Amino acid sequence: MKEWSRPIGIGLVLIDQLFYGYRKKIMFTTTITPRFYETDAFGHINNIVVAGWFEAGREDIFRVFTPELDPKKLPLILARIEVDFVAQTYYGKAVDVNTWLAKLGNSSFIVKQEIVQDGKVVAKGKAIQVYFNHATQQSERLPDVYRAVLEKHVREEE
Repeated sequence: MKEWSRPIGIGLVLIDQLFYGYRKKIMFTTTITPRFYETDAFGHINNIVVAGWFEAGREDIFRVFTPELDPKKLPLILARIEVDFVAQTYYGKAVDVNTWLAKLGNSSFIVKQEIVQDGKVVAKGKAIQVYFNHATQQSERLPDVYRAVLEKHVREEE
């Protein structure tokens, strides 16, 4: 028997959820309502918008480092982003951006994401975030205080 649960709200809480018959650890779910200007002439969401939605989905990870989301205090840079467009995304229907951690390195971590609309994955993403000292313009080892929080949310890849 499949049990379906729905994440309620957001926060640094591990959310166990069943999706499509296998178990995932979703760190955060952010619901976004597509805006009219994000569409093309056919009512599809423009591809470039998806990268912005993925960034919005990473905001709760940013809060681990700066709870008030002050960009001047955020010790992270985005080193890489990948997006796979799996299906068309449409205006007029909300999307959920599911976000979790795939791997922690010495100074970086990999964030995996997916966008779901109407119960169907429409895009998959991967971002590499690097802990970065803006004063020295150098990456640094991820401090233990942040590592301890993030380690709790690493999802083993299937």
